[in-house]
Amino acid sequence: MKDWPLLIETTQLAEALHDPKLLILDTSSAANYAEHHIPGAVHIAPSELQCGVKPAVGKLPSVDTLNALFSKVGLSPDKHVIAYDDEGGGWAGRLIWTLDAIGHRNYSYLDGGLHAWLQGGHPTEKVANHPAPTEQNITIDSLPIAEIEDFISMLDNSQLAIWDARSPEEYRGEKVLAQRGGHIPGAINLDWLELIDRDRQMRLKDLSGLQARLNELGITADKTVITHCQTHHRSGLSYLLMKILGYPHIKGYHGSWGEWGNSETTPIETGSNAKSSAQKP
Repeated sequence: MKDWPLLIETTQLAEALHDPKLLILDTSSAANYAEHHIPGAVHIAPSELQCGVKPAVGKLPSVDTLNALFSKVGLSPDKHVIAYDDEGGGWAGRLIWTLDAIGHRNYSYLDGGLHAWLQGGHPTEKVANHPAPTEQNITIDSLPIAEIEDFISMLDNSQLAIWDARSPEEYRGEKVLAQRGGHIPGAINLDWLELIDRDRQMRLKDLSGLQARLNELGITADKTVITHCQTHHRSGLSYLLMKILGYPHIKGYHGSWGEWGNSETTPIETGSNAKSSAQKP
């Protein structure tokens, strides 16, 4: 089996489209999948990657739901997943975090996703793909998953960094999407949109520049980094970026602000953190 890197370009995938060991998973909108998708790609609706139960709608679905989902798309241990979406990596990153949570670590992210594929003039198809179902017996690996009880007592620990991938307005508490607005005390804000190069078909920005930005903010590879947004969708991309950069200790807080901001007992700060990009216009 080919040794695929985590971050791949469209030309690499185009040359290997008919490799039977690949499972291409499309987490674009249903409309985009119906209009054009990579040949052989199987669709996962973004909503299928979240439990949908309020207030923390972004939490991981139940094991039974995950078994049904990954059976339907034909996942098996020998398959190398190619994850892509139509928005720059949020949903694809959420899928990769989910694969980590179920112990499947053979995957790559298609940089730029559908936008880059179309811009490159590569073939597409409209017909939906429905592979033969596979048997699943999923167990959850807690390592990539942050739960509120895991870190609420560690907010002043210098070896912990919390990356809030929401907008600066949400972070400062000016835009409120829960009972309470603001941010987790000590959390560092870097909007997920700042990671995406819109001038290069939604690919990631230069990795060395992104690493320098993270270092400047104190989101460094020597720390345990927990990332979140409102529903752990946008923070799918921040999680993915840290994997690409080789961060060894990263977790996704799947409860995200939907859980934290709707709790009456969690501590909250408003305004800008000293190291937050939210301070910058």
